[in-house]
Amino acid sequence: MDSNKLWILSLCLLVMVLGTKATAPKKPVDVPFGKNYVPTWAFDHIKYFNGGSEIQLLLDNYTGTGFQSKGSYLFGHFSMQMKLVPGDSAGTVTAFYLSSQNSEHDEIDFEFLGNRSGQPYILQTNVFTGGKGDREQRIYLWFDPTKNYHSYSVLWNLYIIAFFVDDVPIRVFKNCKDLRVKFPFDQPMKIYSSLWNADDWATRGGLEKTNWAKAPFNAAYKGFHIDGCEASVEAKFCATQGKRWWDQKEFQDLDAVQYRRLKWVRDKYTIYNYCVDRKRYPVMPPECVRDRDV
Repeated sequence: MDSNKLWILSLCLLVMVLGTKATAPKKPVDVPFGKNYVPTWAFDHIKYFNGGSEIQLLLDNYTGTGFQSKGSYLFGHFSMQMKLVPGDSAGTVTAFYLSSQNSEHDEIDFEFLGNRSGQPYILQTNVFTGGKGDREQRIYLWFDPTKNYHSYSVLWNLYIIAFFVDDVPIRVFKNCKDLRVKFPFDQPMKIYSSLWNADDWATRGGLEKTNWAKAPFNAAYKGFHIDGCEASVEAKFCATQGKRWWDQKEFQDLDAVQYRRLKWVRDKYTIYNYCVDRKRYPVMPPECVRDRDV
């Protein structure tokens, strides 16, 4: 066997071993903050490093802060590399989410709920469609999110909303319009992030309060990746719909290996799933039929 054939065979075997598609084409991670984002409030509570390729949000007993994307997007792949508030972060919430502007809004949420020192962070995800939310799922992360940067991503197309942590799928919300469940498809969303005080609910249901003696709290960001169809707020469809990578068949659902990873997260790290909360929902919400595919 010549060297070229051997190389091709080795590559094929590697693909078979890895057994999974990429969640998106690889992108540079040093996109500067100012290319796609602007501060929204408390500008003096945002610090810039490395020419704006890295920032920190600060929270003290006066205010938190936040930022948003310059554009609005209808479908795509959106990610942040984040390093969360270290130490005693009880009462704080670091959020990364997409949201439309109307009263019956659509929203896709990552919310990182702080905790007392030594206790694990809780990552809460939620999906709002047509103004209806209450679809919380909560997991413990399998690493310390305060020590190093980790990537948190959303893939959103006409078929699924998929949440990823370091390319590991942690949740999939499928288009269930056939079950009369609304799905985000005609309201462009901006991307937001914020660090704020929510000690009335964030840690143990509000039992643990923010220790302001530990302030200021800070969360760090880099890798401000946006790959989406930019649209006006009046848009009802994406002009490039069907032509972008996230519309292609391989991204319309997870593959078998990704589902196995999702099941691993579900089995080992999920601490709350509204789909199985019979006290709150005596009748299972219709979209949860698809959630049980895991």
